[in-house]
Amino acid sequence: MSKSPYPSGSNLKAPKDCRIMRRIIAEDLDWSLVIVPCLSNLCLQSIVRNFEEKPIFEELKPIHRDFIQEKLSVSLPLRVTAKLISDGVYWKRCCEQRWDLCDVSHYGHSWKRMFFERHMESIIELFIPDVTEPKTVLEIVPLCKDYVKRLDISQLLPPIKEPQNEEEEYGSELASNTEYDEPLNHFNFSILLDKLTSLEELHLVYRVKQCGMNFEWKMFEMTDRDCESLAKALKSCKTLKLLRLHESHIEDKKCRLLVKHLLDHPSLRELDFSHNLIGDRGARAIGKLLTRSKLEILNMCDNDIRDPGAKAIAHGLSKNSTLLSLNLRLNRLTDEGGQAIGKALLNNNTLRHLHLGANEVTGLTAIALSKVLDENQTLKSLNLSCNSLGEDGGKALEKAMSHNTIVTECDIRLTEVDEHIVSFINQVAWTNQSLEQKKQAKGKKTK
Repeated sequence: MSKSPYPSGSNLKAPKDCRIMRRIIAEDLDWSLVIVPCLSNLCLQSIVRNFEEKPIFEELKPIHRDFIQEKLSVSLPLRVTAKLISDGVYWKRCCEQRWDLCDVSHYGHSWKRMFFERHMESIIELFIPDVTEPKTVLEIVPLCKDYVKRLDISQLLPPIKEPQNEEEEYGSELASNTEYDEPLNHFNFSILLDKLTSLEELHLVYRVKQCGMNFEWKMFEMTDRDCESLAKALKSCKTLKLLRLHESHIEDKKCRLLVKHLLDHPSLRELDFSHNLIGDRGARAIGKLLTRSKLEILNMCDNDIRDPGAKAIAHGLSKNSTLLSLNLRLNRLTDEGGQAIGKALLNNNTLRHLHLGANEVTGLTAIALSKVLDENQTLKSLNLSCNSLGEDGGKALEKAMSHNTIVTECDIRLTEVDEHIVSFINQVAWTNQSLEQKKQAKGKKTK
């Protein structure tokens, strides 16, 4: 029978857990002499609990800020955290809680920038005209304008159509055979872009994702009103460096209106109107833009540009001193347009990359461009693939490349050129490329 540590006749009882009476509990690996939490930890926990009512962050030491970032709730209102919490663990937690894929390298390794850019994108992509209040967008602008540098908008929703009964639906179908339906307008960018003072890149597609059985072609194009409001918004965005507006059924009229507001833009360096319906009239506007802008990259791939449009672009190219890359792949250029571009390059000393693949040019264009390879000292990349260059075009390019030390890429696949000529040209380009790499490596060592 065990003896009690208390005197006989005493009303005191031994505690249920005798460890409370011990000063050291050697058999418990997690035991610690510190029973009362550190006062600083209690204070930090109190700050976390009451952060929404009384936020305290800047006054704390760096180690204590890290503690706060790890413990704060990610559901706190942005009006509390946006200006106060610096980039770090808290914004990483916010991103990972909302999105499965979070590659911070695409956002300058800034978690805060990732959160606000993707948050703004989701608001715009889910914005329904005449239903969503514009203030839902405008309220977030003061909080995120310093962090949003790029917007990649992958869809723009049209207004909601009112449900129709069978008679109305049948009547509207008959009417649609004789006249166009009322156009569907989308989010109005003129209320936003001038307020995003750090925006440098804008990627836009006018379409609806996962529309299913509700498909209509009108969901995949911008209206005239959309174009007008976007054009004015682009003009007001003075920090914009890259504009990519693709797969949006942009034809000549809309292209001309957009270009009109982009003339003399102070910061625009890259323009991408690929996969649209732009023809010669739109291309003439692009040619004018080349003379009144500081563009470095122009992508007009997969449009409907023919010889008159190519001549207009060539005219602008001959007077341009900033453009580095021109992509006219998948258009309708013939030799008249191709030769015009070749002639323009004889007077251009800045263009480095030219893509004329998958057009309708032949050996005459190849001969014109071979003269460029002889005289031009800046062109490094030339793509003429998927054209019918023939034997004469191949020989002209072979002769020009035989003594060229500048061009590092000359793509003439699927051009009806003899395989031996293709192999020779590729070998020269690879040699030039390796020589350039050695020069670059040598230059880095000297630095």
